[in-house]
Amino acid sequence: MKKYILKRDQSGLPEKLTRYREELNEEQFRVVTAKPNAMLVVAGAGTGKTRTITYRVAYLIEQGISPQRILLATFTNRAAREMLKRVELLTGSQNVHRIWGGTFHRIANLILRRHAVSIGFDSNYSILDAEDARDFISVCIDEAGIDTKAKRFPKPQIVQDIISYANNTDKSIEDVIIKKYPYFELLTQQIKRIDAIYMERKRERNVMDYDDLLLNWKRLLIEKPDIAAVYAEQFQHILVDEYQDTNRLQAEIIDLLAVKHKNVMVVGDDAQSIFAWRGAEFTNIYEFPKRYPNSEIYKLELNYRSTPEILALANVSIACNRKQFPKTLEAVKKPKGFAPALVPCSDVEQQSAFIASRILELRDEGTSLEDIAVLYRSHYHSLELQLELTRRNIPYRIQSGVRFFEQAHIKDVVSYLRIIVNPRDELAWKRILKMVPSVGSATANKIFESIAYAENPFALVRREDFQYKPRSSNAWTSFVDLLENLVSDANRNNPAKQIELILTSGYEQHLQETFENAEARTEDLRQLALYASKYDSTESFLSELALLSTERFGSPQAIVGEDVAEGGEEDELLTLTSIHQAKGLEWKAVFLIWAAEGKFPSPRSLNEIDSEEEERRLWYVALTRAKDELYLTYPLMITDYNRQTVLQKPSRYIMEVPPALFEVWNLEEDTPQFDAPINLLDEKKPDFIN
Repeated sequence: MKKYILKRDQSGLPEKLTRYREELNEEQFRVVTAKPNAMLVVAGAGTGKTRTITYRVAYLIEQGISPQRILLATFTNRAAREMLKRVELLTGSQNVHRIWGGTFHRIANLILRRHAVSIGFDSNYSILDAEDARDFISVCIDEAGIDTKAKRFPKPQIVQDIISYANNTDKSIEDVIIKKYPYFELLTQQIKRIDAIYMERKRERNVMDYDDLLLNWKRLLIEKPDIAAVYAEQFQHILVDEYQDTNRLQAEIIDLLAVKHKNVMVVGDDAQSIFAWRGAEFTNIYEFPKRYPNSEIYKLELNYRSTPEILALANVSIACNRKQFPKTLEAVKKPKGFAPALVPCSDVEQQSAFIASRILELRDEGTSLEDIAVLYRSHYHSLELQLELTRRNIPYRIQSGVRFFEQAHIKDVVSYLRIIVNPRDELAWKRILKMVPSVGSATANKIFESIAYAENPFALVRREDFQYKPRSSNAWTSFVDLLENLVSDANRNNPAKQIELILTSGYEQHLQETFENAEARTEDLRQLALYASKYDSTESFLSELALLSTERFGSPQAIVGEDVAEGGEEDELLTLTSIHQAKGLEWKAVFLIWAAEGKFPSPRSLNEIDSEEEERRLWYVALTRAKDELYLTYPLMITDYNRQTVLQKPSRYIMEVPPALFEVWNLEEDTPQFDAPINLLDEKKPDFIN
């Protein structure tokens, strides 16, 4: 057989390379024009990672690589569309749409539509979204014959999270339960049974969930070597964005596809690997050179985002990690003479007051609220700040989800307090009733109708002969006992004690069965109890919470669901966000609050192996979000769970770097100025018109 080499037109290549030199810096140019090989591009924060990937794809096409032989895996389809649109502009090619670009799940779907029959599915399979999958698991729980009412059993969403985490990390369900859900260890065999039924029913119904797209893609490549060989040959060049966030399953798929050509270019920043808790595998990027021994490592270190002062702090901070690819970010910007500000505050109230005051000053100086962000390690850290911003009419959005007091678990607990203050609060009664096992919407409606006009609703539900008592008598007895405790003389006007009682009387177990992030939600409620300890009555505490539904945020609304909400109708909104949600974003001014030991790093996170280094990477991500001004704040004194005043130390991530990298701001309270008294006798009396 004769082989014919197809040669592409390369007449314009020298001119294009000249243009690349003009539009890329030296580091980027080396990556873009590198010879085919396995490549690890360690791209520091703000170094033009997306630009580099885009120009690399354009360069490959201009070198004569056919678009359909390029695979570009990104973490959002939008990112892929924007990159490929830019590639089309750069190359003028009409065939860019033939590049296999998109998320892992999108590319998996394209391949599985062609070959689903090979693994036991029809090509017209349906894809279950997260809600559909949850409903399907609920059906499987029923089919497994598990009486979820007789014994407390995790909600379908938690079962779904356990199965999904096991799939994406290539771990067994036993290992996942022991590591992440130890309180369900006795239920392991039942959960495995549900998983088996779930897998079988999906095959029977010709449906796949999101995880199945990747699992079945990998399965296809392993079980069908002829098909695997086709794609190994086809994908001459593979590019992966945000490689530090890939899980084990995604990395294995890339390795299987690259088995022939080995032209894999993975781009990411090991220093920004912060998603281990949701299955991301740090070793994917850290051990890439081991898996590809002939690979080359490139570094992008020229930073276009932050000032030299901010980068000096970030560089020294991340240098403390042992497991990393060392790099030093270099600023394009000139020094501004504004070192990162370290702001110790007397207490949490002064911390909130400082941030609000400084934000208003920045706005007066010409910085839009849209260019300012407040970052925190845990959602509950923003509790007092949200109230202070509301008092000062500073509009804000919560990037990390919902406002603190509008989260489902906060509303659940607050509903108990509301019926203590107002026993005729219909919404609050129905909300807490529906948390009692065996009480659904219909039963909750009947119970409320029977007590709505009773002189003493609490006495009525306590009666032995209460006609609407649900079948699960033990759960109802526990519910009634909790109500009695909440309204007892010892607890009636102690909102902090009431919240603790609710938490320890079954609500913490409810969180574990209902939410994947049960520990974080429990921590929120303990912080809420601390905050409530400042109030001498439940009524005054609830009145304070009502601040968050004042007219500035629209007409006052009953809080009934966990909805995303923004802080106002204004054109400008300040951003409040967890650091995890802030990754990839940037602002001119950034406030990192609660930079104190015991708060950052998170004590919960330190239980994991290598977790201190991951927490330091999270700290690094926070620092590198700031373009011009960075403020690190922490309260010197806090009240702990035992109502004791505790002195706070700065975070270990502050203490481990030279003090010269900060400018310490000492806060002083402004002395109030009183006007001189007015002498009413000397005032001229106004003239009145008859």
